[in-house]
Amino acid sequence: MMMTSETTSTPRRVLVAGVDTSTQSCKVRVTDAVTGELVRFGQASHPDGTSVDPNAWWDAFLEASAQAGGLDDVSALAVGGQQHGMVLLDQQGRVIRDALLWNDTRSSVQANSLIDRIGEHGEQEDGEPDDVHARGVQRWVRAVGSSLVASLTITKVAWVAENEPENAAKIAAICLPHDWLSWRIAGHGPSESADAADLSSLFTDRSDASGTAYFDSVANEYRRDLLAFAMGEAYREDIVLPRVLAPSEVGAVADPAIAGKDVEGGCVIAPGGGDNAMAALGLGMSSGDVSVSLGTSGVAAAVSDAPARDLTGAIAGFADCTGRWLPLACTINGSRILDAGRHALNASYDELAELAEKSTPGADGITLIPYFDGERTPNRPDATAQFYGLTLANTTRENLARAFVEAVLCSQRDCLEYVKALGATVSRILLIGGGAKSPATRSYAPSIWEHDVEVPQTDEYVAIGAARQAAWTLTGTLPQWEVRTDAVLTGEPTPEVYAQYASYRG
Repeated sequence: MMMTSETTSTPRRVLVAGVDTSTQSCKVRVTDAVTGELVRFGQASHPDGTSVDPNAWWDAFLEASAQAGGLDDVSALAVGGQQHGMVLLDQQGRVIRDALLWNDTRSSVQANSLIDRIGEHGEQEDGEPDDVHARGVQRWVRAVGSSLVASLTITKVAWVAENEPENAAKIAAICLPHDWLSWRIAGHGPSESADAADLSSLFTDRSDASGTAYFDSVANEYRRDLLAFAMGEAYREDIVLPRVLAPSEVGAVADPAIAGKDVEGGCVIAPGGGDNAMAALGLGMSSGDVSVSLGTSGVAAAVSDAPARDLTGAIAGFADCTGRWLPLACTINGSRILDAGRHALNASYDELAELAEKSTPGADGITLIPYFDGERTPNRPDATAQFYGLTLANTTRENLARAFVEAVLCSQRDCLEYVKALGATVSRILLIGGGAKSPATRSYAPSIWEHDVEVPQTDEYVAIGAARQAAWTLTGTLPQWEVRTDAVLTGEPTPEVYAQYASYRG
């Protein structure tokens, strides 16, 4: 039989895209749906600040998509996003005010007030603490898995209701960064009429919804009573909250002008999710795995088959992207602690590591408590960074460099200890994020954490997780993609470093 070009042609490779709309930038990773291989990539910056116009995220997505060669040939995509950011829309789908991001701490007063108010509400039940605040913490944890800090969305909505009543009166929908971007990719957006805005088409997933503090990830339902409690007179029952999709449920089909123009049936949009849950999916994490991500923030997250309920409020009992849970402890101050050290000592990352290497564990008695922007874990929104133990003899560039590096790792050790206190088994620690590239971080992490540390090859794991979810939604099967390890770090334990840090941290 004569072979024709039709019979010998190879099947078209199926492509999916993972979008990471983070605090700092938007990244688009076009990926082979079968192998997980990187095909194309694009990235565009987001504005600085803790209060940002969401339209800047849209512009960055379009730029990153263009850099990635466009999305016309992409069969499915998902968006992983920075968690907790408050996006408010009016009846016409217009953004009412700049989004308040996770690292905006102006709502710390509302967080504490809501804890106290719910602690005072109703009768004290058996087993509840006498202290009103402690009782409030426990009630929030039991209701939604987490106690309130300024990062969580409900506190930001409460702030708007209290401080900007004219904006609160316009609220027709409340969503999160990844929800809003997915909605825009589906072709929705500001419109001349309320009907055309189609706010009912907003969708989200369990992982991101669980970071609002008005969603119960165990019952898989919104707690509108808590949202009404927070908003007071500004609350209305007709305020739209995004549909919460199952892990591989189709949310929408993309506007063909944006993605999927050359794909029969168009580009499917998967549920998406919060950045930490997407990173866990990208890393292929399972029970017993803990990831420590050093980026703008620092996050220790563990995959759990059961919901986490930390009645002290230190651990956030979030959901993951697969139907399980992702208890995590998050610090506002992450790898930027190293940036502060570089600026203070006028050193590069390598020079900072070289200086630190010339010091000794414990930095000759110097400890930095690195709460430069306040802190979330522990909950100290008004704190500032403090040095302790400085003397004329030990104040050297080498010791200061070591103190900056140890501060990053001790702060994350705090998070690890909180996770372990819930009974989580820690069989493997994975170090990811920009801070994982630092030679100083790699040198001392296993010693301060007293555990071997695996460093996966540097990659965009939020975008990979989003792409993996997109492939899952497209095919109905969660693909198994290889995660390559760059190094396994070992070191002699130095428990005295963490003990010194904890004594000053209090």
